[in-house]
Amino acid sequence: MTLKERITEDMKAAMRAKETAKLGAIRLLLAAIKQKEVDERIVLDDAAVLAVIEKLLKQRKDSITQYEAAKREDLAAVERFEAELLSAYMPAQLSVEEIAAEVQAAVATTGAAGPADMGKVMGIVKGKLAGRADMGEVSKQVKAALTR
Repeated sequence: MTLKERITEDMKAAMRAKETAKLGAIRLLLAAIKQKEVDERIVLDDAAVLAVIEKLLKQRKDSITQYEAAKREDLAAVERFEAELLSAYMPAQLSVEEIAAEVQAAVATTGAAGPADMGKVMGIVKGKLAGRADMGEVSKQVKAALTR
């Protein structure tokens, strides 16, 4: 079963259970997936669906920060719920040590010598760690590895 099919089945289950908050969040996700498919005239595979979910998660985190700064805890709670629901579709996140090991392997593979080679290393690491690690953290570790 593909990720998109699993999301659709979860939507149907939420409809049957009359879970309106969950249903709304899943419909939002399916709408974002459909929009991407229509815009690019393709059918998304699991990797592309994960990219859409990552984008939505990032939006939720930004919204939570903004709502908390504005003291709107009610809206922040809704965003947290949606972020939690979206996170359930993401693969297990790697630990800092596992990310560091992948970064070191990519540096060794590319023969990167300094900060100028960051693009080469990120290109390799991004393909391997997409959806399984926060790319901000990966970028920090790559930068640290190349400035030593």
